[in-house]
Order: sequence, then structure tokens, then C-alpha cells
Amino acid sequence: MDTAIARPELLLVADAVAREKSIDREEVLEAMEQAIQKAGRAKYGHEKDIRATIDRKTGDVRLSRWTEIVETVENEETQIPVAISRKFAPEKGVGDHLVDPLPPIDFGRIAAQTAKQVIVQRVREYERKRQYDEFKDRVGEIVNGVVKRTEYGNLMIEIGRAEALLRRDELIPRESFRNGDRVRSYIYDVREEPRGPQIFLSRTHPGFLAKLFAQEVPEIYDGIIEIKAVARDPGSRAKMAVISRDASIDPVGACVGMRGSRVQAVVQELQGEKIDIIPWSPNLATFVVNALAPAEVTKVVLDEDAGRCEVVVPDDQLSLAIGRRGQNVRLASQLTRWDIDILTEAEESERRQEEFRRRTGLFVEALDVDDVIAGLLVQEGFNTIEELAYTPLDEVASIEGFDETVGEELIRRAESFLSKRDNELSERRVALGVTDDVAAIETLTPAMLVALGEKGVKTLDDLADLASDELVEIVGEAAMDEGTANDVIMAARAHWFDDEAAGDEAAGETTDEVAGEEAAGDAEEAGHD
Repeated sequence: MDTAIARPELLLVADAVAREKSIDREEVLEAMEQAIQKAGRAKYGHEKDIRATIDRKTGDVRLSRWTEIVETVENEETQIPVAISRKFAPEKGVGDHLVDPLPPIDFGRIAAQTAKQVIVQRVREYERKRQYDEFKDRVGEIVNGVVKRTEYGNLMIEIGRAEALLRRDELIPRESFRNGDRVRSYIYDVREEPRGPQIFLSRTHPGFLAKLFAQEVPEIYDGIIEIKAVARDPGSRAKMAVISRDASIDPVGACVGMRGSRVQAVVQELQGEKIDIIPWSPNLATFVVNALAPAEVTKVVLDEDAGRCEVVVPDDQLSLAIGRRGQNVRLASQLTRWDIDILTEAEESERRQEEFRRRTGLFVEALDVDDVIAGLLVQEGFNTIEELAYTPLDEVASIEGFDETVGEELIRRAESFLSKRDNELSERRVALGVTDDVAAIETLTPAMLVALGEKGVKTLDDLADLASDELVEIVGEAAMDEGTANDVIMAARAHWFDDEAAGDEAAGETTDEVAGEEAAGDAEEAGHD
């Protein structure tokens, strides 16, 4: 008996929905099948495996019950023993299904409503999936949209068939849009969330400025000019570093355009934001100098370990280098990704003199020498007593004004000072109660041991309980980095593992002894028997 009922209008509805929602016709038909399937289960039993199919050519709807053939039945509603199934379908075995056609159902009002809800829900899911698939690879693009509505200052933007969010803090200060206004913005994130794909837009993102220039400057679009870095203070000022892959093309001039036409188009879109276009350089010092334009720079001192650089400028250029409310140096720091400290020439000279006096005083006090000898040591680059003590004699003797006798005496005094200092620190360490086990860790100097004792870290267990950042904080960042701190802490924890291994070994020996005693007892009993 053919239980299919012809519903050609289903195919027409599927085609219409697919066109309207811009989703695949097959996905709409699958949603309809699930809706009919749900109505069938409501009539014949929710526990049963009821399935519906729609013929893709004729629109015929077929409803059937599927029963799985198994060795052992766990669910009587959806499974049948293989022994019984052979009576109906001897050719089928375990894992196959018996398919029983069911009479077509007459959709009542409730069943029809339920089916409609299922179809709407599935179509919405397919629509969300299509939106996510469409926009997930478009992060970093500029899109044009229309303001659909405003929610608590945030704008909902209609971009094609999707809706995107432009938050209030992603708008350029002092700009406002009304419903129906066209707005250009930058897709900076697309997330798949339970309520559907969320598309996030921005007009303050540095990438927005870069993409605007790519639209205005053909050389950037073609890859001849590359934008290496962008820093923005949205609505106020921005800095952009560019480099040309063609030596005959000036990257700054190409971005500015004839009479500033190209840069002005971007400035207008960004509500008058002033843009400094600077040449990028692989030499960090040169790049920092360019980034601080229009201020003049006389000297740059880099500290690569700390990621900082000191920039010296003429006294009359200080305010220009810092900028209004620190804007110029802040943008330059963001652009170069280095912390920048600005000093005037007078400040730098005063600090250099103060540092010279401090180091000279250190050598005068520690070595019991006059200012002239101490000054010569500082001028030669000696910063600490340790450096002098461990420097070869011929290098010290080669300093202008010194000879081998003077060099030998200076090294002897340096070693004597360090020895005396270390003895005093060792006595202080003992007085603080820091154990010899802790002092035996090679990396820890006498000064570090005293610092630990003053913080209550006196035993290996105390040291082993520290985190690396805590240890660095106690001994000082200049004395130890986190990698070394981790090594020290692991060395302090070594005795834990040694004790554990010794305990396991002792437990094993005890077990062997007990086993031996039991064996001897059994042998003795056997002898009595």
C-alpha cells in the first residue's frame, strides 16, 4: 500500500523560503521533514523512531517507523531481536533496520503549529550558520551599512542580510548617527554565540585607518607600499608607519597624494583626525626618531632587555616631543611598541653627572683611592667593584695613567673589599637563621641570602614554597630573572623528591623483610608437620 501523499505545494514553499532567506533549498526541506517527523511522533508515540521523507521531485510525503535489529533488546520501542526479525526479513541481520510504512497523518491545528515552529527554528539556525560562514573570513574588512536602531548608545547596523553591532566606545568621539544614516566601519571580530553569530564593528580600530588608506592609495592595495604599524587617538591624532618595496616610490608622498588629496579623504572620514605619516625603519633608533616627529631628537639610548628607550631632545623641543597631554610620545610608544622616556639635554647631562659622582664615590669608599683614580675607573666603564675584581690585570694596567703595579693593587683592594663584604653578609645570614642548605644553592649570593632571611625565608621548604615572581621581588629584578628564579626554586624542591624516593625504597625493603619472615615461618611449620 502506498502511504505517500502528494504535497507539491511543499516544494513551492521550500523554494520561496530558500529564496527569501538566501539559504539552501535542501536545508529548508530537511527542516520540513523534521517538522513532519515531530508531528508523527506526537501521534504514534514519542519513544518510537518515526521518520519522514519528502520526495524532492514530486513533493510526496512518506512516514515510516524504523526498528533496529539487535542481539539483545535494550529498548523495545526502537529495537527487535534478530531471531524475531528473521520472520519478517530473513535477509537482514544485526545493525540493519526494519522499515514499516505508516498511514499519513492529518495535521490538526496544534500539530500544524508545532510543525511551523520547528520549520521556523531550523530555518533560523540555517540562516545564522550562513551568516557566520559568510562573515567569519571577513574580519579586517571595511563594510558599508545602514543604522537600523540604537540601543543604549550602541548602534545596530544592517550590512547586507546580516546585523552587526557598533558599540558606543567603538565610535569616534563626538560623532553621532541616526536611524537610516549610512555608516562605514571595520569588522574586527565575528563570534559564534548561542543567540547567533555576533558581528562587531569599529571606527576607532587602527585597522580601520589602514584599510581606508588601502582604498585611497592604489600602491597600498597593490602591495607596493606596506603599512607596518598604526597608532590612533581616535578623532584627534594618528601616526602611521609605511615602507615602500619599490625604491623609486616615496611611501609618504604616495599616501599624502597630490596636494594632500588622498590623506584628506581619510581625514574627512575620521572626523578631522590629524594623521602623521612616517617612514618605517628596521633600525629601532631611527624608527623611534621618526615616530616622535615633528620633534627633533639628539640621542636615543636603547635598553633591549627592559624594552625601554630613553630619548634626549633639546630643551626647547620637550613640549613638542611630549605633545598635548602626552599624546605625541604616547602614540610614538604605541607605534614602536617600546616604552619611551623623554629627557632634555640638560636633564640628561645632570643625570649623567650624578651617575658619575655616585660611581666615583663607590670606588673611593670601597678601594680607599682618591677622586682621580676613581674617576678614571668610571670613565673606562667600570660600574661595580665586582667588575674590577674579575677583570684581567693587563686590561686594568692598560688604562691611561695606570701601570701594572697600580692595576695589581686596585684588583687586590677590590678582592679584599668583596671578601670582607661577603663575610659580613654571611654573618648576617647566620644571625637571621638562614640555613646552610639554602646557602649551598650556587645561584644565591650572600646579599640574596640576607634579603631572603629578612623576608622570613630561612629553610629549603620556605624557599621551595615561593613562586618565581615572589623570589624575583625579594632579591630584586636586577639580580635575578624569572627563569633563574625557577631553577633556584626547583633546586630547593629537590629534597622533596629525594625524600619521597627514599621513603618508597624503605617501604619496599620492609615489604621484603615481612615476606622473608613469612616464608621462614611457613618453612618452619612445614618442618614440624
